[in-house]
Amino acid sequence: MKIRSQILTAVVLVLISTNVCFGFDDKGFQYWAAAKVSLDINKDWKAVFAEQFKLGDDGGNLYYRHSDIGFVYKGLADWVDLGINFKQAYEKDSKDRWKQENRPHFNITFKGKLFGLNVADRSRLEYRDRENRDDMWRYRNKFTIKFPTELTALKLRPYIADEIFINLDHEDLNRNRLYAGVSFDLSEDMTAGLYYMWQSSRSSSENWNDIYVLGTSLTFSF
Repeated sequence: MKIRSQILTAVVLVLISTNVCFGFDDKGFQYWAAAKVSLDINKDWKAVFAEQFKLGDDGGNLYYRHSDIGFVYKGLADWVDLGINFKQAYEKDSKDRWKQENRPHFNITFKGKLFGLNVADRSRLEYRDRENRDDMWRYRNKFTIKFPTELTALKLRPYIADEIFINLDHEDLNRNRLYAGVSFDLSEDMTAGLYYMWQSSRSSSENWNDIYVLGTSLTFSF
């Protein structure tokens, strides 16, 4: 009964954390895979490196990949992390040509407990230097709730999250991602993740288009 009440509270918190209008134009299923390395430099700093690949057309066509490197400062307080990163992304255009984007971004993540749940709120400001397209600033906010329980013999740790994307040049919300997933330890230094995600994006015609994603991740911590 306690777990059910925590889940209900978490769902309500995610729903009220953003005012998003979801659309109805389904655009199919995708598979996203990610790997991340986190290296402690000292007690206050750590370096992070991540790779991600996105496959569309029901998981059969690689259309996006990125590399992201940065540093996180965790010495300010236990409840906040500061990060500065540089991401280089490649995505296919409508003519199946790869286009490059350079994306420096700054992150601030607040962490704590709410109603007995572990919560984190990450704000990200990113500058998108896009090939053959106008550059732009974008704000992203991801609110994550982790449940204080472990499921099955694998000790699965469930979570839900919601992320909004705001184009600052036009001051409009143009994307939302809703996640449900689990993480679990494969070894002392390696953590795996599995999630299902619903992404709704506003197109140039003002319609909301949806994709559904099965995602996996591996994180190595040293």
